[in-house]
Amino acid sequence: MADEADALAALAKILAPHCRVTRLSGGALIADWKRTRFLGMTPADMRVLTEGDAQERAEVVTGLVRAGCATGRRRDHTDAGVRLWLHGAHLLIRTMGFGRVLRLLSVIAPDYARTDSPTAEQVGRLKRAVQSHSRRSCLVDGDCKSEAVTAFVLLRRRGWEAVLHVGVREHPFALHAWVSSAGVCIPDADPRGHAFTPVLSIGRGGA
Repeated sequence: MADEADALAALAKILAPHCRVTRLSGGALIADWKRTRFLGMTPADMRVLTEGDAQERAEVVTGLVRAGCATGRRRDHTDAGVRLWLHGAHLLIRTMGFGRVLRLLSVIAPDYARTDSPTAEQVGRLKRAVQSHSRRSCLVDGDCKSEAVTAFVLLRRRGWEAVLHVGVREHPFALHAWVSSAGVCIPDADPRGHAFTPVLSIGRGGA
C-alpha cells in the first residue's frame, strides 16, 4: 500500500494541471479533462516511478509528455511572461474597467486545480517578480488591481488555488485588491499598515 501511495504521489507531481489520477486494482487511471479521455497505467509502470532507475523513469515521463498528460519539469514564471501579463491586465482595466475584467477571469483563468499545492516560496517568487515589474513600469506604476489580476491569472493558469480579494477602507475611503495563495498576498493585503475589509472574493476560475 505504501509503495502504491508513493507511486501515486510521484505521478501526481508530474501530471499536467488538467489531469487527475485514480488508483485502480490493476494500476492507475489518468483522466485527461482537457481532451476528455482516459489513459491507463499498468502496475509495472507505477512501480517504475518508485523502484525504477533514472532511465526507466524518464521513459515513463516521456510517454506521458508525448500523450499530453505531463509537462515535464515545471519552471517558475519568466520575467517576460510576468511583464506581458502585467501590462495586458493594466490595459484591460484601463479600457474596460475593473469590474468587467473581474467578470472575464472565468475565461482567462482556467477552472481546474493541480493535485499539489504551491509553496510559500514559489508564490513569494511570483510576488517579487510582479511587484518588481510593476514598480519599474511607468505604465503600471504599482497599481494593485493590475498586480492582483496578473497574479491570479498566472497562479490559476498553473492550476494552483488562488483567491482574489477586493477590500475597502472607510477612513479615509479607499479600495484595494490583492490575491492570496499559500499564505502569501500579492500585493500585500494591508499596504503601509492600513487594514482593508474584503467585500468581494473570487476563487476558482473567477467563480
